[in-house]
Amino acid sequence: MGKFGMLLNTIRILLIVSAALVLASLAVAQPQHGFNLVPMPSSVQAGVGQLPADRSFSVAITGIRDARLERGVVRFVAEFSRQTGMLLQQKPVGSANPTLLIHAVHGSEKAQKLSEDESYELVISRSGAKLTAPNLLGILHGLQTFLQLVEITANGFAVPVVTIKDQPRFAWRGLLIDVGRHFIPLDVLKRNLDGMAAVKMNVLHWHLYDNEGFRVESKRFPKLQEAGSDGLYYTQSEIREFVAYARDRGIRVVPEFEMPGHSRSLFAGYPELASGPGPYTIEPGGADAVMDPTREETYKFIDKFIDEMAKLFPDDYFHIGGDEVNGQPWDANPKIQAFIRAHGMKNNQDLQAYFNQRLQKILSKHHKIMMGWDEVLHPDLPKTVVVQSWRGQQSLATAARQGYSGLLSFGYYLDLMWPTSRHYAVDPMSGTAASLNPEEKSRILGGEACMWSEWVTPENIDSRIWPRNAAIAERLWSPPEVQDPGSMYERLGELSWRLEWLGLTHRSALIPALHRMAGTDDIAALRTLAETVEPVKDYTRMSSLKTTWDFREAALRTGPLKERFGQISLLGATMMQDCVPFWSNLFCCMNSHLFPKTFPPLE
Repeated sequence: MGKFGMLLNTIRILLIVSAALVLASLAVAQPQHGFNLVPMPSSVQAGVGQLPADRSFSVAITGIRDARLERGVVRFVAEFSRQTGMLLQQKPVGSANPTLLIHAVHGSEKAQKLSEDESYELVISRSGAKLTAPNLLGILHGLQTFLQLVEITANGFAVPVVTIKDQPRFAWRGLLIDVGRHFIPLDVLKRNLDGMAAVKMNVLHWHLYDNEGFRVESKRFPKLQEAGSDGLYYTQSEIREFVAYARDRGIRVVPEFEMPGHSRSLFAGYPELASGPGPYTIEPGGADAVMDPTREETYKFIDKFIDEMAKLFPDDYFHIGGDEVNGQPWDANPKIQAFIRAHGMKNNQDLQAYFNQRLQKILSKHHKIMMGWDEVLHPDLPKTVVVQSWRGQQSLATAARQGYSGLLSFGYYLDLMWPTSRHYAVDPMSGTAASLNPEEKSRILGGEACMWSEWVTPENIDSRIWPRNAAIAERLWSPPEVQDPGSMYERLGELSWRLEWLGLTHRSALIPALHRMAGTDDIAALRTLAETVEPVKDYTRMSSLKTTWDFREAALRTGPLKERFGQISLLGATMMQDCVPFWSNLFCCMNSHLFPKTFPPLE
């Protein structure tokens, strides 16, 4: 047997073994209660029987009720109608014998708070259902659970008899979306808010500017958007409406304005704030730029800017970035170096700490709590500062031991194109954080998934976020004992197609993209290839570029099968150059046998 024949035989064995392992894992993946819920609730007690869900389905509200609660119920009924295809009565009815009775004990805060109780209890019997919660947030979460329980039966739609008592493990369960590198329209962001609400995430971290774009209208400093946005920015009225849209869904919007680094788009309009001479543009490959922390004019500008932005974003928290500050412009500026020596500082890190102290006082003046990435951690800052860790649990634990609250984003970078199981295995309380004492552990608020947009456009962003983001949502909501990746994948597959009812395009956008590449109606071979190979992971794609990185180029999303066939895809990558026809035909044949058409795409 020749070398190529031996290789084919090895591949056949790998395919058979992998398929057997996949089928075996699926056989044990189903949760014991059989409900495809994401995130998994804290307590689920299955009963016997079902509650019919037909056109007579009705909802009533008792206890505290306000306009926000009523809008939430109207959205629930609309989603229920879309999910079942039945036209249902939109408005809540009186309390006499409704199908679903909703009872909220308390009203909601004027501005949503981190400390609010998000628990709920959902009791479903054969004759009716009752959803109770301390406040509106729990009601919204319970309604999403109810929607995931709806199933088709031989007698029509129904929900199973069950008692669910649920509450989040962490109070902060967020998703960062970067709109600086690529502008993302509000309609795309809104459907992602709907997806977040479906999996009980409660914070949108809005990264609103970076070197390549400033995305917020400022009326005090109009050159920010005029020179720094290419005309692609959000008006203040649009931002207010968007924040209200998120609030209706139980989601806080935390803005991030990078300081003192990642600020080239700011300097395009106000170069006098920079440490170097410029000129500054938002074109790819431009000079790195850092604010000048030695000038009082810098702090006067920041004070006025934050005063304006604080009125747009009512949340208590305000993110200032603070990461990856390139000290070269400071080193090259004699005036800045003289300032460092005159103030007894040792290095640029001390200068950044000085800047952060000044910045924190400005934020406090405007009633905001400062947040920043790992690099802002410094003992001279007050303990109210929240540290977001992209470096890992050790960095998170260090902040907690020093008395600072923190979030974990390490391991949750969706733009790295990791398989879902790898994100799912990361826990804010694992590693070094596991050795913290109870008081220190209480300072870990939760975590955030991150969608950085170097390779993202409005067309493909949904497929980069969903459904993998739902696995991170489960890690932050569900009890730590919920660990089985097989069960996660099975439930994620069910959730994935349900998310499309919210308008998300993580599945459907692949088809027109393949037609664009193929230039024909026949995309079968190209689709097989795209669904087989793995995407380039981490930042290898950027580091392998031989020309200036152009953030405006888009990337094709690939590969729902890669998570089940990762080990084979790695082998395939080495063969692809010489064996593309063989590899494509092989998977064309194998797909129909090993993976039925109902098998869900996982990325």
